[in-house]
Amino acid sequence: MDQVAVITGGARGIGLACAQHLSQSGSKVALWDTDAAALAQAKDVLPQAETVVVDMADWVSVDAATQVTQNALGPITQAVNSAGIAGPNMVIEDYSLQDWTDIIQINLTGSFYLLRALLPGMKVQGFGRIVLIASVAGKEGNPNASAYSASKAGVIGLTKSAGKECADMDIAVNCVTPAAAKTRIFDQMSQEHIDYMLSKIPRGRFLLVEEAAEMIGWLCSPANSFTTGAVFDLSGGRATY
Repeated sequence: MDQVAVITGGARGIGLACAQHLSQSGSKVALWDTDAAALAQAKDVLPQAETVVVDMADWVSVDAATQVTQNALGPITQAVNSAGIAGPNMVIEDYSLQDWTDIIQINLTGSFYLLRALLPGMKVQGFGRIVLIASVAGKEGNPNASAYSASKAGVIGLTKSAGKECADMDIAVNCVTPAAAKTRIFDQMSQEHIDYMLSKIPRGRFLLVEEAAEMIGWLCSPANSFTTGAVFDLSGGRATY
């Protein structure tokens, strides 16, 4: 079976690293992102990739991107949902209602939209591999990051539900819980919060995007033929469960 992979947030960071890994493994790759300029730059790295401007917070946009991708590359068999935002760092009582809504909509509802768009086709073809990017914050909760932590905890719960729904098919839905990696998401965080995250990582350094891509690449492969609805840790020893 030809492998066709969708990577959301695919123009940069963990998403682009995953796209490179899957492309090297033989998959045809579609990069979905909100940033058209960044997608154009990503084409310099992966000239063979299909690029689609997508707003993961908008169901119509996600549904349309699915059709565009399938028309260009064929049935989608693999997906990595790396699109997400961190939001501001502040205590709950100061958190703006709009920031809360935006973070939940992109990180959690966007993950639901991706599953809703791709699972019907995967069920028809009898194969699929989906990896949602959660966070160690979804396991432990980071202070001054309530919306982000809550959204990523929701992604973990969504993963477990979707994995169980598809468990009697050759469709795997798993998630990973990375510690912080030095990507553009750092631009949304205070230096104090970045220092806090680093202090919690027993490895004493941030995650490399290539390390994330190695684990995610296996989860997307046919070799991952049994595990589904699971949470794979990428926290450098911070979370041991």
